[in-house]
Amino acid sequence: MPKTTPHASAENPVEFEPEFIKGLTKIFEESIVFNTVLGLKIASITPQRVVGFIAMKPELVGHYSYNRVHGGVISAGLDAMGGLAVMAAIGARHMDEEPLQRLHRFSKLGTIDLRIDYLRPGISDRFELRAEVMRLGSRVASTRMEFLGADGKLMSTGAGAYIVS
Repeated sequence: MPKTTPHASAENPVEFEPEFIKGLTKIFEESIVFNTVLGLKIASITPQRVVGFIAMKPELVGHYSYNRVHGGVISAGLDAMGGLAVMAAIGARHMDEEPLQRLHRFSKLGTIDLRIDYLRPGISDRFELRAEVMRLGSRVASTRMEFLGADGKLMSTGAGAYIVS
């Protein structure tokens, strides 16, 4: 019998089951092979925000003189995190379903539009990536993302639109 958990709101925040977080983490870190290539790992997943990180490695260098991360790593990482934020928001919207059933809802998710603003050079040994959903509609979701250095300085921002149906 399905649970009768109400939708998330400011007065009624939703917490994900460990099974859902474990399944979403496995999809994101292992099944999406490009995320593995980037070394993108999840730090936390909540219905309101997702946080991940990328450790700098030689394969990610875009400018050899400065050991600066490639802009494509930044854009791909922010795009992936925007998608993860949408997955979390969809999961929160359907808390009446079992965790495994919710994990199957992401097969049609795809990026429609992505904008990245590069604010400062990506020089750090570790990067933190954050994303949140600004609006989750029945067909399209809008997100906002951030790419930060190990010192917490904002290096890049992003905005994305994703198809959800």
